Amino acid sequence: MSFRRAARLAFGFVGGSAVLVCAAVAADKNGYFGERFRLRDTSNAVHAAQPSAWPTANGWDYNWDRRDPSSMVNGKRKESAGDNGSPDTENNIPKATRHIFLIRHCQYNLNGNGDKERVLTPLGREQAELTGQRLAALGLKHDLLIHSSMTRATETANIISKYLPGVELVSCDLLREGAPIEPVPPVSHWKPEAVQYHEDGARIEAAFRRYIHRADAKQKDDSYEIIVCHANVIRYFVCRALQFPPEGWLRIGLNNGSITWLTIRPSGRVALRALGDSGFMPPDKLTRT
Repeated sequence: MSFRRAARLAFGFVGGSAVLVCAAVAADKNGYFGERFRLRDTSNAVHAAQPSAWPTANGWDYNWDRRDPSSMVNGKRKESAGDNGSPDTENNIPKATRHIFLIRHCQYNLNGNGDKERVLTPLGREQAELTGQRLAALGLKHDLLIHSSMTRATETANIISKYLPGVELVSCDLLREGAPIEPVPPVSHWKPEAVQYHEDGARIEAAFRRYIHRADAKQKDDSYEIIVCHANVIRYFVCRALQFPPEGWLRIGLNNGSITWLTIRPSGRVALRALGDSGFMPPDKLTRT
């Protein structure tokens, strides 16, 4: 059989198949097949197989904290330095790693009338003792202990500090509990007003920018800082630091007194060393209220 004849036969079959497919689709749209034999629409399946939300290979923003050395150099000096680099850039390069321990406050009295009466329960005080012992057992040189100004976080921090003598205690209103951002997916049992997201979200984001960033260029040694605050704040911090969608914060669960450990390298890389670690507590001491 000649090549031309074979080609004509092949293209004839293909063309005929195309006509049959088009006719079938048209008949299906007009209801000729009925429900039982209706053609399946695969357009959604095709889109589902091609997720658009996956990060690309170069998707990490190294200047997420706006402290990348190259972004902190005066534009004119940077231009004049050319390919040789700017001495200002060299001076702004961080050299130390920051370790940040995010501690959720321990169990407290949910029936208290206002913040002052929402003190730690006897079990909550035991949990704080266990968390303090765990932090001390790590054998690290902790530099600072920052805590939310809410009663349950303050009491937790005070108990922990007994096991870390010499570590400075600092209270901060920015770390108070709140609604950081509307969660996705939403939940039916917790629906703050839009104004609460607006007010709390700005405050909690300000706390993130104050405490979660790479080391200053003047810092010579690695640092180990403890922040005692609240579940919503910690979960939001973790999502933001890892450059995950912050709306997913409510998908994470944290036990009372648990330890979350973030490491921030001089390059701006962030690692989650531990998330909600409470394995140092006996099972009968674990709560999530």
